[in-house]
Amino acid sequence: MRLKFLFILTIILCITAKIMAQQTFILKGVISKKLTVERVAQALVTNLHSKDIMMSDELGWFSIKAAIGDTILFSKVDYSEQKIVVTGTSDIGVSMQPIINLTEVVVKGQTKKQEINDVMGQYRSQGTYYNGKPPVSTFLTSPLTGLYELFGKTPKDAKRFAAYSKTELEYAEVRKRYNAKFIVRVCNTTDSLAKKFMEYYTPSYDDIKAWNDYELVKEVQKSFDFYIKNKDTIDLESINTPSLIKKDTIKKN
Repeated sequence: MRLKFLFILTIILCITAKIMAQQTFILKGVISKKLTVERVAQALVTNLHSKDIMMSDELGWFSIKAAIGDTILFSKVDYSEQKIVVTGTSDIGVSMQPIINLTEVVVKGQTKKQEINDVMGQYRSQGTYYNGKPPVSTFLTSPLTGLYELFGKTPKDAKRFAAYSKTELEYAEVRKRYNAKFIVRVCNTTDSLAKKFMEYYTPSYDDIKAWNDYELVKEVQKSFDFYIKNKDTIDLESINTPSLIKKDTIKKN
């Protein structure tokens, strides 16, 4: 009789646990920088099971739909990702570790800029200071310098290089936040499809600077949904479009 009672009780507990695990609720909590009281604002909060995405507010507080057993991913630029498994309905505290060891990344970024500055320094040493775009005042104070800056070969080369450098640096800034790994995560897709999608849609530099992480996620998800629904037509148009008139890499749909 006792064994029968324990068997029934075990079944009831299993059923109850399963029901509780399936029930969703609003999980709330606050995100702080590890070992400090500083809050982490605008961190992305992703339920890896339901794919819901929210963002922490200016005080680090967040809320997201969840169920017992779901895994919640917390991420933000310059912070290590943090995963937490939901074990209860109580509010939670999340600590995120800042990425401190960025020496290699910073050096690479400085090297790129330094290379550009070095080249521009060479142009200046050859007597060009306005990159082929002299101000009007130059023609009044030094007409010969103005004419040289406007029509000379070296200033024209400097102007082309300055434009190229600006594009290169902006492209690097876009790729810091918009890349295949990011698309795979927010769109729940494969790496190969993410790279194919990037050929179709990449936010502009101005968009990247203006959008916060949440806005970027929503825009990418919207564009990705459109791409998937119209993929065959888009891919066919891309194949039939002459390479000389295809859009630039950084573009909007």
